[in-house]
Amino acid sequence: MPERAETAVVLGASISGLLAARVLADFYGTVTVVERDALPDRPMTRRGVPQGGLPHIAQPRATQIMGELFPGLLDELLAGGGRVWNDGDLSRLWMSYGGHSLLRSGTIPDPDSIVAYYVTRPFLEWSLHRRVQSMPNVAIVGGHEAVRLTSTPNRDRVTGVVMAQRESGAEKTVAADLVVDATGRGSRAPVFLDELGYCRPREDQLMVHVAYAGLLVHIPPGKLRENFAFAAAEPSRLVGFGMVAGENDTYMLAVQPMAGQQPPRDRASLLACLADIAPPHVLSAARSAEPLADISQYRFASNRWRRYDKLPRTPDGLIVVGDAICSFNPVYGQGMSVAAIEAVVLRDCLLQGDRNLPRRFFRASAKEIRVPWQVAVSSDLSLPHIPGKRPLFVRITNAYLDSLLAAAETDPAVVQQFLRFMGMIDPPSQLLRPSTMLRVIEAKRKRAVANMRRAQTGESRRPALAEKPLKRPPDK
Repeated sequence: MPERAETAVVLGASISGLLAARVLADFYGTVTVVERDALPDRPMTRRGVPQGGLPHIAQPRATQIMGELFPGLLDELLAGGGRVWNDGDLSRLWMSYGGHSLLRSGTIPDPDSIVAYYVTRPFLEWSLHRRVQSMPNVAIVGGHEAVRLTSTPNRDRVTGVVMAQRESGAEKTVAADLVVDATGRGSRAPVFLDELGYCRPREDQLMVHVAYAGLLVHIPPGKLRENFAFAAAEPSRLVGFGMVAGENDTYMLAVQPMAGQQPPRDRASLLACLADIAPPHVLSAARSAEPLADISQYRFASNRWRRYDKLPRTPDGLIVVGDAICSFNPVYGQGMSVAAIEAVVLRDCLLQGDRNLPRRFFRASAKEIRVPWQVAVSSDLSLPHIPGKRPLFVRITNAYLDSLLAAAETDPAVVQQFLRFMGMIDPPSQLLRPSTMLRVIEAKRKRAVANMRRAQTGESRRPALAEKPLKRPPDK
């Protein structure tokens, strides 16, 4: 390992910031995490994380990395009341994508290949915060925010941060060999670069105008078998929903209108919206659940990727991570996983020394971001109401994914491959393995044969789930 540098400063105690701080602690003598909020001493939604009161999924790839960075963390999540799905039992999941309800009986062929943990975002963040705060060379300073960067006279290197106490406005300069911006979508890194005489990064965007309305509830044991119930928005119904287990028999319930539709404002209207989407048993559990908090709302305008990797030059001593680089439509649950992957990229870059660190990090992280970015954008563009170009690649990808999801209605092996893809364990190329493609083709052949037989017998035909999505599920 390279010789330790002196100091690093992380802006933001978000999950991406905490993971970055954990990595930096192995390479720097001291690490200071600067956070705008006064950090709570228990799990709770912070003002700086307005989406914290909504369903979150730490995808299997994310929890795998977190477990590696913090040995014992995953066991602590379970000891704190969290749940784990590690037996492949498909009855624990209810999922509908593009009008296709995935198989809910039996188990996946290789249960050990997917392990999913279910906890709320505040509990996960608080658990990470405690772990980072306990590290001897890490200090977390709450109630402060970065107002500008300091640099060398020729501005080729960032040398520190000027931070201000939020209540008094008193400023203090903290010297740093490396500054890591993990302040989320509102990151001021483009402004800081401009002030230092550098170009701002270009922004790739896809406007989606998603609105969320969420509610934390308690559901008694045995009332709802599923750890995860989810239906994505469809062309004929621009509203999705999620109901995700948390710790101690809690669930995060939310509906997600897209393309500018308005979210519900209270519990009654949320449940009315849910009645058009959720299966009867999930709706029944939601209606009988005990609310534990007021309804929360969150609006997300666009997928946005700030292309730091395309800048002709950047100052040494400054990198950007997490949503501050790229933020995805939250419905796909990619944000925490990408933040965890970026922490590994940062570690790998630091193992090679700090020479030209920002350029190496931005280029390596862009390679990791590209796949989830394409997944999110292609999925959003499957909805005709989302404006944007649909190149041939996107149209072919969405057509194949529709056929794969149709096969996942009956084939547990296809479900497993899809879940590994969504969990960011496998790259999309694994969906094109010959064994998977043959299963997709065979499922399509069986549907065609079944449709032909119905036509020949004159059987009264109900639209199959594998075909065009219903405008709405059957009434209860």
